[in-house]
Amino acid sequence: MIASLTGTVTHVTLERAVLDVGGVGYLVHATPGTLAGLRVGERAQLHTTLVVREDSMTVFGFAEADEREVFETAQSVSGVGPRIALAMLAVLTPDALRRAVASEDLAALRRIPGVGPKSAQRLVLELSGKLGAPTSAATGAAVPDAPPVAVGDPARDQVVEALVGLGWAAKVAQDTVDRVLADAGDGAADGPVDVAATLRAALRSLGGRRG
Repeated sequence: MIASLTGTVTHVTLERAVLDVGGVGYLVHATPGTLAGLRVGERAQLHTTLVVREDSMTVFGFAEADEREVFETAQSVSGVGPRIALAMLAVLTPDALRRAVASEDLAALRRIPGVGPKSAQRLVLELSGKLGAPTSAATGAAVPDAPPVAVGDPARDQVVEALVGLGWAAKVAQDTVDRVLADAGDGAADGPVDVAATLRAALRSLGGRRG
């Protein structure tokens, strides 16, 4: 079991990063929130878990140990694999997920891609009492406001692809990104594109609706 990795960040995309640990590059899948905190060339530590399948071994990384615990616990629910568990943490903080389960807030759970009415009820039933109590009073999605990229920037396709990778339908992802860009209007800043920030803005928008 790989419980944590500490090394130099050599590559970051919208869905994964590569961490050089003692000359070995580990490919780590993570949420946009975790990836946004990584900088190429800088050292970082990630709390990790290794998911082993017949045809693959995949490392998932988290900025906080609490996120890793929630990720692992979520997969105890029938029908929930690593992809949906990661999407949960892309949309909701661990505490927001705890509150949604405790209060049986099915609408909040249905914001997660791949979670419909029946699976939301199953999450409440099977996670009840397993996640612990919330540690803060914060609410909502785990994605703060962030400045989007300029309309027409090729980074749009990267953001759409990342949303699809998290489980949203392509049409929903495209419409959401276009809406975020349109809302930015002339306020979009010139200069280097912060693609991760754009993805967080899109996730915040998706947190208020069901695709």
